[in-house]
Amino acid sequence: MDWTALPPHGPGQAIGLLGGSFNPAHAGHRHISLIALKRLKLDNIWWLVTPGNPLKDNDGLPPIDERIAQARRIANHPRIKVTGIEAQLGTRFTADTLTRLKRRAPSLHFVWLMGADNLAGFHRWDRWRGIAEALPIAVIDRPGYTQSALTATAADALVRFRIDESDAPLLARREAPAWVFLFGPRSQLSSTALRASSALMERENGVKSVYD
Repeated sequence: MDWTALPPHGPGQAIGLLGGSFNPAHAGHRHISLIALKRLKLDNIWWLVTPGNPLKDNDGLPPIDERIAQARRIANHPRIKVTGIEAQLGTRFTADTLTRLKRRAPSLHFVWLMGADNLAGFHRWDRWRGIAEALPIAVIDRPGYTQSALTATAADALVRFRIDESDAPLLARREAPAWVFLFGPRSQLSSTALRASSALMERENGVKSVYD
């Protein structure tokens, strides 16, 4: 399968979008995806593996095809599709990617997925208000971020558009802006922690880390 292709889909499907560098993909990504599939009644979730995050230092970032291959091994689910379509679209910012995806697949009902840690810093994203106006958003709780996320600048600005958790299955077909915060079992895993752990182990073993 071409890793830059649009994943298979059918007209009118509800699709969750989880974007990031996936450096590396881990069980936490899968965890929030499975929660979203169930709670939002989604048909599929697409992991959008970015060529490089504009808000992060991309020095030493593994090639996108390697990250996609690793993400597919972690996803290991028929309804979680991994794609590097952002590289084909030539977009660098989420706002641009979403605009192009909506044009490419106008019949689909997209929902943007993010962990609570992302909501805490969402106001620093390029055109974050435009993202909120483009797609409904589902925020999945993460350990240590519940309070900071729900009191963050973006959450405060969008508070009147927040829907109750009981209405989460309706989110994909709601007109944006609309968002929901999903409480529940939380994963402690993060790509940053995994990279740090990998680097430490390799240094202790006298091996240069692939993340250095």
